[in-house]
Formats: sequence, structure tokens, C-alpha cells
Amino acid sequence: MPLKFSLAPDRTLRRDEPPYALWGGIAGFVFYWLDFAVPILQFGANALFFLLYTWPFFLALLPVCVLLGVIYSVPLGGRVCLLVLATGLSVFSLFWLVFTLLSGW
Repeated sequence: MPLKFSLAPDRTLRRDEPPYALWGGIAGFVFYWLDFAVPILQFGANALFFLLYTWPFFLALLPVCVLLGVIYSVPLGGRVCLLVLATGLSVFSLFWLVFTLLSGW
């Protein structure tokens, strides 16, 4: 009898589980971190100090960005390029909305 290294029972992917939910979550996570560079490239070091003072607001966006990617993966199915594009635009828009609301513009 071979040894099992996992306590979870063996399971196969069911038909109703979206296989691209992981891609959506990864896309949301990656775009979350990439969007930190946009205000810094736009406004320089002053934006970095602004982000240091308002980090809880931007930290709250992390689960939202990952969930956006997972939610987009359900209707878009196997179209990974469209999934990444939609997730990137949504995360960028959400990040920029919070940035502009906090900075008072």
C-alpha cells in the first residue's frame, strides 16, 4: 500500500467547478501589486509617502482584487486572455478610484 502525503481525500475536478478560477485569482493578485507602480510612476516619491500613510485602505483591496479575478473566471470560462484583460482593467480602475478619493482630487 503506497503512502499518502496528503490528509485530503483524492478528488477529481467536477464538471461544475470552473478550472480557470485559479487563473483569475492569480491575475487579481498580480495586478494588485502591479498597480502600486502606477501612482509612483505618475507622481514620483510623493505618491510613495502617500501610500505609506494610507496602507490600510489599499490592503483592503487585496481580497477584492482576487475575488474580482475569480468572479470574472466564471462567465469567461476558458478565455484566459480576456480574463486577464478584464481583471487588469477592473483592478486598475478600483485602485485608481481609491487613490483619487483618498487624495481628494
